[in-house]
Amino acid sequence: MKFILGEKISMSQMFDEKGNAIPVTLISAGPCEITQIKTDKIDGYNAVQMGFKKIEKKTKIKKSQGLKTFQYLREIKNEEKELKLGQEIDVSVFKEGDKVSVSGISKGKGFQGAVKRWGFAGQPATRGTKREHRTLGSTGSRYPQRVIKGKKMPGRMGGERVTVKNLKVMKIDKENNLLVVEGAVPGRRGTLLEIKQL
Repeated sequence: MKFILGEKISMSQMFDEKGNAIPVTLISAGPCEITQIKTDKIDGYNAVQMGFKKIEKKTKIKKSQGLKTFQYLREIKNEEKELKLGQEIDVSVFKEGDKVSVSGISKGKGFQGAVKRWGFAGQPATRGTKREHRTLGSTGSRYPQRVIKGKKMPGRMGGERVTVKNLKVMKIDKENNLLVVEGAVPGRRGTLLEIKQL
């Protein structure tokens, strides 16, 4: 399975042969290092742990002992036995035209009302409506005399893990560790992204 970690840079656009604009997202992906391999025999499942963005720490430990720290560590289930401890993975694992899924934490929008959060229409602008144009309306029923669990109401919006599937890899720049995918991906600039081939 092809898998890599990256950070969202920004959105841009490309043009095809017919001159149509295609929205794309630029991702700084890898290089990542495999820091741990988990096996069914020892851990009860097969997975690899991957580190991204190496951090240089000033410690008294000798360099020969090989202390490595990373800003991000992520684990992915993996059945392949080709991967080795300490192996480096970069954008070259993908090729142009590959279909990938991208996961990340979406932008947090704070506490929002039902009109923005759920797309409610709100109350009519006329017919005596006063200072309640964007209110929820009735929340309960005659029976049971309470609000049913799961009712769409105002609350915190965004800041959730989101996965976008079937994004096409448009371009790969190995020298600059750059991955260009078609469409939008979750999160703000600098959001950690998990890119996986479908």
